[in-house]
Amino acid sequence: MPILRALAGAFDKASLFVCCALVTALLGCVSLGALTRGLGEPLIWTDELSRFLMVWLAVFGWIVASRKRIHLRIRFFQDRLPQRAHKATEIAIQSAMTLFGALVTAYSVGLIGKNQELEATTLPISMAWMYAPLVLGGAITALQGASEVIETLLRRRLHPQAANEGTIVE
Repeated sequence: MPILRALAGAFDKASLFVCCALVTALLGCVSLGALTRGLGEPLIWTDELSRFLMVWLAVFGWIVASRKRIHLRIRFFQDRLPQRAHKATEIAIQSAMTLFGALVTAYSVGLIGKNQELEATTLPISMAWMYAPLVLGGAITALQGASEVIETLLRRRLHPQAANEGTIVE
């Protein structure tokens, strides 16, 4: 497990670096577009590149938020449930996230295939690149959801002798 933790930590750092690079590139691209428009000689490719960068940034932000467990989550009702119902609800939610991630991955592979031959309007790249980060985002979401299910199952286990009493063993 230490190797997996080290790999996950390296992936997390790389994802943060990519997010920073994408924010910087997006800021530069939008600024360049605004500046050239203001000078009366707009660079039309900046709008399209900004869209590509925004999609990639959104997906990498999604990955970072998923890995850090900082997505917005309202637990008002779940926190009022008895322990077993709370745990069951958590497993159901994380299982749904796993399924969602798997579906996003599968459908984005299809989108990439359908758009591979289409070229962007102002950039000499395939429109498939618009959908490419969704494969990674979906896969990471599925893996994160699956690991949360496993963690929830292992973290709070009813002690076999105290199962009738509802005692929780950490």
